[in-house]
Amino acid sequence: MIALRRFPKRLWLPVILRVWPPARLWYRSWGLRLEGRPADEVWYFAFGANMNDSVFLGRRKMKPLEWRVGRAPGYRLRFNLHGRPKGLSAPANIAPAPGEEVRGVLYRMTCRDVVWLHSTEGVPGWRYYPVWLDVEDRDGDRLRAYSLIADGLPEDGNPSLRHITLIREGAIQRDLPGLWDR
Repeated sequence: MIALRRFPKRLWLPVILRVWPPARLWYRSWGLRLEGRPADEVWYFAFGANMNDSVFLGRRKMKPLEWRVGRAPGYRLRFNLHGRPKGLSAPANIAPAPGEEVRGVLYRMTCRDVVWLHSTEGVPGWRYYPVWLDVEDRDGDRLRAYSLIADGLPEDGNPSLRHITLIREGAIQRDLPGLWDR
């Protein structure tokens, strides 16, 4: 299993995206479960730079089937991860926080797309890991969606101007109410 983890991404990813059993094996080697079939559809809740079209559609090359504004009750937005350069940038993260909520974008996508998204976020790996959340869309419909969360530092850092700009632009693109419209 260790050798599989070190196998170059440009070689293993095309195989994993086409043949599902190696994908399940890859996730299992990291202690994660890959559920469903490649064509199954799931909701992904984006709360940071992935709300921005230039990141999600552009850099990550995602093609969601649908998107909606959403919120995740019981969580709050944090900037408690080490970014690059270390100490000068803190990427977005979420953490449980009763009575609070995180606003973001819900994307409907296939499980195959989820694996691709994970590969662009370093999942499976040492930072983010998938979690399932109960979220609501703008109309109040409740959905089960997965998101990516990380074990962060106890204290929040300062996100870079670039990161905050991507989040604000994404909120504007999606007409997301709340903190980012200021």
